[in-house]
Amino acid sequence: MTTDSEDPRMASVSPSRTTDTALAVLRIALGVVFFAHGWQKIFQFTLPGVQSSFGQMGVPAAEIAGPVVAFLELIGGAALVLGLVTRVVGALLALDMLGAIVLVHGQSGLFVDQGGMELVLLLGVGALALAIAGAGRFSVDALLFGRRGGRVAQLA
Repeated sequence: MTTDSEDPRMASVSPSRTTDTALAVLRIALGVVFFAHGWQKIFQFTLPGVQSSFGQMGVPAAEIAGPVVAFLELIGGAALVLGLVTRVVGALLALDMLGAIVLVHGQSGLFVDQGGMELVLLLGVGALALAIAGAGRFSVDALLFGRRGGRVAQLA
């Protein structure tokens, strides 16, 4: 039995390339979902509708929180797809989903068909993973900041 490092079929796949590919897949999938939810809040439900809905769900300062969440999800989703300021956007979206769990979905259990938290939990954990790991090589962040170790690059 051989390990992956000894397997000649694995010689052309470096762990770094595999990780960067996985980060790109995660970023793009999460970005599309967040973008779609932001789009839905702004253009289908409308901002007044979102504010009203948030208020009915007990979200504090719904008049402010509704538009902030809608635009965060729309713009943040697009930024994730591109891999632009990924760590910051990932952290903000993770906090967004934490708020959704604590304020709305947590008390309904796990399953989404019962209003539960499974979708927002997965979105939040995925966003948190990107906040921790960053965008990877296949991103605008990598093009702008490369492997430079400056403070701005660490935020991206």
